Amino acid sequence: MEQAKSALKTVQTTVTNSIKDFIGADKGNKNNEQNSSATKDESASSETYETTDTSKSSGSCPRQLSIRDIPMLENVQEVKKIFNRHLHFTVAKDRDIATSYDYYTAVAYTVRDHLIGRWIRTNQHHFENDEKRVYYFSLEFHMGRALSNCLINLGIEDTVNEALSQMGLNLEELEELEPDAALGNGGLGRLAACFLDSMATLGFAGYGYGLRYDYGIFAQKIQDGYQIEYPDSWLKFGTPWEIGRPEHLIPINFYGKVIDDENGKKKWIDTEIIHAMPYDAPTPGYNNNIVNTLRLWSAKARGEFNFQFFNAGDYIRAVAEESLAENITRVLYPNDNFDEGKILRLKQEYFLVSASLQDIIRRFKNSKIFSNKNKKIDFTYFPEKTAIQLNDTHPALTVAELMRLLIDEENLEWNQAFDITKKVIAFTNHTLLPEALERWPIDMFKKLLPRHFQIITDINSHHLDLVRKKWPDDEERVKRMSIIGGEKQVVNMGYLSVVGSHVVNGVAQLHSNLLKSTIFKDFYELNPEKFQNKTNGITPRRWLLTCNPDLSELISSKIGDDWITDLRELSKLRNYIDNEQFIHDLQQVKLENKKRLVNVLENDFKVKVNPNTMFDIQVKRIHEYKRQLLNCLHVITLYNRIKDNPNIDNVPRTVIFSGKSAPGYPTAKLIIKLICNVARTVSDDPAVGERLKVIFLENYRVSLAEKIIPAVDLSEQISLAGLEASGTGNMKMMLNGALTIGTYDGANIEIDEEVGRDNIFIFGMKIEEVNALREKGYNSKEYYEREPELKRALDQIRDGFFSSEDPNLFADIIKHLLELNDEYMLLADYAEYLKAQERVEQLYKNHIEWTKKSLLNIAAAGKFSSDRAIKEYAKDIWNVKPSMKKLPEPHHGRPGIKNEIEKIEMTQSYSQREDY
Repeated sequence: MEQAKSALKTVQTTVTNSIKDFIGADKGNKNNEQNSSATKDESASSETYETTDTSKSSGSCPRQLSIRDIPMLENVQEVKKIFNRHLHFTVAKDRDIATSYDYYTAVAYTVRDHLIGRWIRTNQHHFENDEKRVYYFSLEFHMGRALSNCLINLGIEDTVNEALSQMGLNLEELEELEPDAALGNGGLGRLAACFLDSMATLGFAGYGYGLRYDYGIFAQKIQDGYQIEYPDSWLKFGTPWEIGRPEHLIPINFYGKVIDDENGKKKWIDTEIIHAMPYDAPTPGYNNNIVNTLRLWSAKARGEFNFQFFNAGDYIRAVAEESLAENITRVLYPNDNFDEGKILRLKQEYFLVSASLQDIIRRFKNSKIFSNKNKKIDFTYFPEKTAIQLNDTHPALTVAELMRLLIDEENLEWNQAFDITKKVIAFTNHTLLPEALERWPIDMFKKLLPRHFQIITDINSHHLDLVRKKWPDDEERVKRMSIIGGEKQVVNMGYLSVVGSHVVNGVAQLHSNLLKSTIFKDFYELNPEKFQNKTNGITPRRWLLTCNPDLSELISSKIGDDWITDLRELSKLRNYIDNEQFIHDLQQVKLENKKRLVNVLENDFKVKVNPNTMFDIQVKRIHEYKRQLLNCLHVITLYNRIKDNPNIDNVPRTVIFSGKSAPGYPTAKLIIKLICNVARTVSDDPAVGERLKVIFLENYRVSLAEKIIPAVDLSEQISLAGLEASGTGNMKMMLNGALTIGTYDGANIEIDEEVGRDNIFIFGMKIEEVNALREKGYNSKEYYEREPELKRALDQIRDGFFSSEDPNLFADIIKHLLELNDEYMLLADYAEYLKAQERVEQLYKNHIEWTKKSLLNIAAAGKFSSDRAIKEYAKDIWNVKPSMKKLPEPHHGRPGIKNEIEKIEMTQSYSQREDY
């Protein structure tokens, strides 16, 4: 017993002294601790843990920690201390057995410590100011890696890098161990991530709401040229970048029936209940001490384990309910080619909006305006304190669910509830493609969400009354504008989003105009004041400062650092267009970035590439409308030209494709196979050599994009005009000095306006010409017969030149292009595309002129900042104002109150708030 007491006392003393070291570092000597002698002392002991003198504080108790006293990462010494403590106490390893991933985890927790105080202070700030909160609903948040982004935004990258270096560790290598947060597929989710970064940087009380997918979309493997999908186990080792909040567990209802209670009110009963468990991830702004929140929901069963089944030996039935319930957040976008997949996807969408809205209403009720317990909750304030942005149609059920909560739970009248709903919700549309404008079969919808079908029926009735009032004798228009019905008897979620919101925006000027003239034409004529444009943007923090440090340093050496938060400052670079040294430096930066990518290709993909070739790159989701196939036809044409004329004076070119196809999209998968087979043929031909290299990189994701984009020479943005809503990959590559070859589509149009036609390669039909050709009668075979090089390439594909293993392998591609008349008009744009590529080659031969145009593209990228986009949303939609005010450091007392935290700690009674 005495031995046990002695051991316990030793442990207690050790922990006490460690905590004292942690919180009691001598701040006066912080700067001096980085001098050479300190470095030598620390280096000598970097391989071992610090020892604790237990005699100094024997028998003492650990002091109570306060946020103000926790030392921040102000110097290398503190980083090393905190890192070692996390390795020891959090990871529970020592340097003798720790793995590289253990070191990554310890670094991540060290940086997270730096975030936590700022995160808490931000929540305090938002509560005290009682400001309007903006909630961004998205089924995707393609966040990428957190560590590098946090280091940059917090301004501590150099300090952490030096600390790790002194301990014999490499920060860049540890960053590579972090799995990408697999919460998105393409531009939709990456846009959401950029917007969260900008909201925090601009000081908004901004929140992201999404789903915490266990396996994300999928990990793509390319096996013998075929896409194979594997689970993306990004949570295999957990993640230090989230904090679970089980205290805010929320019940979500499905199925059941609706009855009238004794007061004539609707009541949804006999439902199946699944719980939504929130996990919070910090999203820091840049250099302003603001850390906002991304809240992700995970599905949890009710926890009613069937003990009787288990005892009877029926183990599967005992856990069946839990397994089925938690499938909701298992995978992003389940394959919806069958009914079970459709039902699961609809469940995901409702699960997201119901959990998020209940959480928002809880936070509203606990806001400062109602902190006086005698003040009644008044939902007329709800639109003044709440803005909800729907990121495409996936969260469209927000309209019906908010109505249900206001009417059934908060007892508001229908008209008042609908007025509040419309004032709070705004809707961003991202595409004109029918597949993205979701329509759910009525029978399926009624069964899963019976109360919501009633509410949508009422909304539709109210909406159609307004339509009839404006067009009293136009029943055809009434049918066209109905949210419910149509030939296939569906609930149209795009229409619901428009009717239930106060603003509808497209994401590029052309796209916004097409919304008004095509899919939402009737709705625009009914409410033209609803429709706006908000051109997309990207965060310069991740897509230049983080991913391209050499270019960032070169830019800052000439124009300063203001561009990091005001990207239009880049326009000052035009003053260096005739500066030979600057042009040379820009060339060197691009070459070094290409060499880094070459190393990645060799190490990770076992492919050798010459960095002195032109890097011609198309990386994005694989889809027919994005026309990777047109790019592939150009590659085949280049190959044929080299074979026909070995002495041809062509620019050596490395063509890189990357992107995922939806699992249930066979044509897109076949396009991947064709690209891989063409790459194989080109690579195996010794007559080609380094003059043409074709690569398909598997498993495209944010962290891979960060390596590819700084190295791009030519950015391929070649969708059929009118189908690419905006694009953000084009913006990222432009910002990093790539020149764009593209159609007059999406944001390409605005890039063209900003940079000038001489500095971009625009080709092909405009939207008016596309429509005119369709009206006239497009015949793809005419182009096949007219263009000899096109005919040759297609014949090679058809005859098995690229598929010796099966000559008919690509028959469906030829069928789509010739027999089914080439829906996306590749053949009509082929000749102009080749001419544009020839202009590319001629310019690339003059490296000075190419680099000057590269410089002009960087200088013109200012418009495409997500900061600009968010400011426009804030002003025109959300009615909130940005604040560039920097919050105080967490260890500083809150403004105007000296030693407030100590006072709170010493006071037993104080005002409790519930604000997370």
